[in-house]
Amino acid sequence: MVDQLSAAYADYLQGSYDCPDRIVLTAYHRLASSAGGFRYWWRRLYGSDENLDKTHLIRLSGRFHRRVKAYANKHDIPVLEGPLEERKHDLAEQYKPDDPAFVGLFLIIIISRASGAVWDVKRSPEGRVHSLSKHYRMINHIFFHIMDPEWGRHPPY
Repeated sequence: MVDQLSAAYADYLQGSYDCPDRIVLTAYHRLASSAGGFRYWWRRLYGSDENLDKTHLIRLSGRFHRRVKAYANKHDIPVLEGPLEERKHDLAEQYKPDDPAFVGLFLIIIISRASGAVWDVKRSPEGRVHSLSKHYRMINHIFFHIMDPEWGRHPPY
């Protein structure tokens, strides 16, 4: 029997899940998965390709990382970092709020050194973006653990 979430997102889902108290969604930014789409997204974000280079990409990543940590700090949300021995969902159980009415973000886990796609920018001698190439490198992955009555971490049935 297919649930409402699986039916609504059937074209985007791969595989299935059978755990009624959690669901894992992996964000996939389709537009940014191709070089042309990534440039389009960057232009919408910054207005041009002028600052599309490795330095600005690293700064954007670092800024996002710092903002996630600042948000967590401001709202007293624990942040765990580094390679962890336990499975993430088992670790999250230790931080799950006791209040059955709790809704929202309750834990952030930042795992370093996991494979992920990154863009390398090459410029022409005139300074224009010549090419973008996607490579897989070891990067940080951020996992947000959320309780939401509509679609995440329901109490066990």
